[in-house]
Amino acid sequence: MTRLSPAQRHAAQRQASQGATKRTLAQRKLAPSKRNVRRSSATSNPGQAARAIATTGAARFQVFFDRAFKSQSIHFYRLLGITLFLVAFGVVMVLSASSIDSLVANNNSFAVAGKQLFFAALGLIALSFVSLMSTDFIRSKAKLLFIGSMALQVSVLFIGKDINGNRNWIDVFGLFTIQPSEFLKIAVILHVSAYLAQQYDYLDDPKVWQRALVISAAAMGLVMLGKDFGTVIIMTIAFVGLLALAGMPNKLMRLVGLAIVVGVPLALMSSSSRIGRITAWLNPNGPDPLNYNWQAEHGMWALSAGRIFGAGLGESKMKWSWIPEVENDFIFAIIGEELGLIGALVVIVLFVALAFSFLRIMQRTTDPFKRNVVMAIMLWIIFQALVNIAVVLRLLPVLGVPLPLISAGGSSLVSALGAIGVVLAIERENHANPRTVRSAVRSAVRPRR
Repeated sequence: MTRLSPAQRHAAQRQASQGATKRTLAQRKLAPSKRNVRRSSATSNPGQAARAIATTGAARFQVFFDRAFKSQSIHFYRLLGITLFLVAFGVVMVLSASSIDSLVANNNSFAVAGKQLFFAALGLIALSFVSLMSTDFIRSKAKLLFIGSMALQVSVLFIGKDINGNRNWIDVFGLFTIQPSEFLKIAVILHVSAYLAQQYDYLDDPKVWQRALVISAAAMGLVMLGKDFGTVIIMTIAFVGLLALAGMPNKLMRLVGLAIVVGVPLALMSSSSRIGRITAWLNPNGPDPLNYNWQAEHGMWALSAGRIFGAGLGESKMKWSWIPEVENDFIFAIIGEELGLIGALVVIVLFVALAFSFLRIMQRTTDPFKRNVVMAIMLWIIFQALVNIAVVLRLLPVLGVPLPLISAGGSSLVSALGAIGVVLAIERENHANPRTVRSAVRSAVRPRR
C-alpha cells in the first residue's frame, strides 16, 4: 500500500470536495424546487390546487375552533349553547315575521332575514374573538371603548337618522343603520366595572360612587336626547343594578331611587306620543283617534290566535301588515301565534336558563371586575327580554324595546353577542384557574357572621 505525502492527501481531498460540489449543483439543476413543483402542479391541475388551499383553510379554522370552544366547562357550553339556539331561532322567526312586509317593500321576502343572518354571523365572529381575549386586556381597553362609544352617540345628535320619532341611528352609506346606544351599554358596563375594581379599596368613599353615577347618567342623558326612552329604561336597570350589587351605600341608593321616581314622569310628559301611549295603555277601551293601541291590540290578537300549539311556522295572519315593527319589537306575538303557548313558554324558559347560566358563572369568580361585568350583562339581557315580553302581553305600554338575540336589528344582536363573548372569556379563565373557582364557591356558601 503506497503511502501519500501530506501535500498529496490535501490535493486528493480538494479534488473530492470539488467533485461533490459539482454533483450537488448538477442535481439542483435537474431537480425542480418545491415552489416550482407546486406551481407546475397548480398549472397542470387547478382543481388539486384549489383542494389544497381549501384543506389548508379548513385546518386553520379547525385550530381556531379548537382553541375557542374545545375543552371548556359545562357552564361555558351551557351559555354558548343557549345563545346559539336563540340566535338561530331568531333568524328563522325574523324570516317568518318579515317575509310579507319585506316582499311589499323590497320585492324580496328574504331582504330583512338576509340582513339578520349577516349580522348573526358577524356577531358570532365577534363573540368568538372576544371570548379568546384575556379579561386583563378587555379591562385595559374599557375606557377607550367608552370614549369611542360616547363620541359615536354624540355624533348621532348631528348626523343621526330619525326612525319612528327617535334619533338614535346612523345611516351607513345607505346599506344599513347602526344604533350606537346598543354598544354604549356594554361600554359603560365595562368602564364602570373597571373603575369600581380599581377603586376597590376606597369604596367607602362616596366620591367613588358619585363618579360612577355621573358616568352612567351621562351615557343615559345622551341617549335620552335622541328620545329613545325604552333604551334608557334598560340602561337604568342595568347600570343601577350594577352599582347596587357592587355595594353602593344605602344613602346614595335612596337618592338614586328618588331621582328615578321624579325623572320618569318628567321624561314621560316631555313627549306627546309617550303620553298618548301611556293613556291608551291605561284606558284600552277609551277613544284612540291616533291608534296608539293598534300595535298592542293586534299583538294580543296574534297571541290569542295561536292557542296552545300555534297555527304553524309561517302561518301567521297578523304579520300581513297588521302589526307595525312585527319582526322587531313585536316578534314575540308572532312566536305565540305560529308556535302557540308551547313555543312562547319555551322562549321564556330559555331566557330563564340563560339567567341561570350567568349566575353560575358569576358565582365562580371572586374578581370584582369580572363579577360586576357578569351581573350587569345579565341584568341588561334578561330584563330587556322581560320588558319586551311584558309589552306584548300589555303588562307595560309600548316602549320600543327589541327581544334580545331574537328580534331583527344588527346593532342589538352584535352588541348582545359581544357582551356574551365577554362572559365566555371570564368563564374560560375560571375553567383555567380551578383554585380560584373553589375559593369563590367556598366564600359563596360560607355562612355570614
